[in-house]
Amino acid sequence: MELFIKYPVDVQEELLFRLIQFSKNTEFGEHYNFSSINTYKDFASKVPIQQYESIEPLIERCRKGEQNLFWPTKIKWFAKSSGTTNAKSKFIPVSDEAIEDCHLKAGKDMLCLYINNNEETELFNGKALRLGGSAAVYEDNNSYFGDLSAIIIENMPFWADFSSAPSQETALMSEWETKMEAIINETIHENITSLVGVPSWMLVLLNRVLEKTGKDNILEVWPNLEVYFHGGVNFNPYREQYKKLIPKKDFKYYETYNASEGFFALQDINGCLDLLLMLDYGIFYEFIPMSDYNGENSVAIPLSEVKKGENYAVVISTNGGLWRYLIGDTVKFTSLAPYRIRITGRTKHHINVFGEELIIENAEEALKLACKKTKATITDYTVGPIFMDGKKQGSHEWIIEFAKAPKNLEYFTELLDNALKSINSDYEAKRYNNMTLVMPKIHSVKKGLFYSWLKKKGKLGGQHKVPRLSNKRDFVEELLGI
Repeated sequence: MELFIKYPVDVQEELLFRLIQFSKNTEFGEHYNFSSINTYKDFASKVPIQQYESIEPLIERCRKGEQNLFWPTKIKWFAKSSGTTNAKSKFIPVSDEAIEDCHLKAGKDMLCLYINNNEETELFNGKALRLGGSAAVYEDNNSYFGDLSAIIIENMPFWADFSSAPSQETALMSEWETKMEAIINETIHENITSLVGVPSWMLVLLNRVLEKTGKDNILEVWPNLEVYFHGGVNFNPYREQYKKLIPKKDFKYYETYNASEGFFALQDINGCLDLLLMLDYGIFYEFIPMSDYNGENSVAIPLSEVKKGENYAVVISTNGGLWRYLIGDTVKFTSLAPYRIRITGRTKHHINVFGEELIIENAEEALKLACKKTKATITDYTVGPIFMDGKKQGSHEWIIEFAKAPKNLEYFTELLDNALKSINSDYEAKRYNNMTLVMPKIHSVKKGLFYSWLKKKGKLGGQHKVPRLSNKRDFVEELLGI
């Protein structure tokens, strides 16, 4: 780590040419003439920036058993994640190199950084409670697909499995209700010293633990708990609830930034909200200033040209065979020596408070289906989250101005909810049995409300638009106030 902190640009450039050299004889490498690439400039001019839809045909061929398409070693794992405009799920290729040199390496680095910063730690006197996503791994044409956490658990070294709870068998259960119970039964009598998982899901689990044990807080169940490694969704809305559940002054929170496509950054300082960009995980980074963002037609810059405080879309080339791939996240640099970032959002409007990754295309499609069935028409709408509160699950709050309202708003709500579940597998998982998200709440509001609101803000006409999806409640509260 000290090496890439000292020589970040050199480490990144060397990594890029290693990836290119290694992949020059793949179908992708030959198509874009990797053999003739000698500089970053060559790479940027020859290889186009790509979104999932552009590479989906190659990925589908690989899933059906073809190899050496975009990465030379055999790819048998695919991490399933949702969020594309034309498909319910994405299947991200995960090579053995990505598992070993990116995801597992990051897990080890995360522990090393924590121990380096907290020398008195008792972490290894107990176990880590890990909470993966919907962790079934399905076999398909001799390739396997599933949640990334399931793929990682399947490939964990024995020592990591030995120091984790629940058992691998329980961690990989696919039915959430049963799995939750099994995890609680297995872990309440263990000495749990750390938690690992997504904040929204972990909150559900911890509240269930208190229900089951009748205790007032989590420290009464696990008195030696000292750190929570979290990532996946914005932690800010959950912070206060975790403080109540774990009332320990020196309790540590360590954030990670990882996705199906790779592991990108880690918190490397106690109590810091900035994340160290990890430059030696087999991922070459480029960035598109959001002020000039134009999807696949954007112009990207290398790490050496980024500026502090500017909002960038992230582009990655990886040891899993993704080339100049737009992951859809936006970040800001808070420091350039070393390179530290904060995640600022997505390239598209979205709601991802509970890991549901609801993008604007999902919302529009679901509204269209619900309107068609109820013969309703819509003038304007916006959506915000209803945050979890104690044992109360979260939800989405919709404010809709109908030009022609549906006869039955309850039926419309049900149709909308079902449409969202069919379009977006992450939303469907969070709505499963009302575990994290309950049925959306819809307000049918008076005609002209959005117009009055924009007028009040001095935003009529021109490029001013009603924001559709937000991770905050500001817009919803303002509109409800009017």
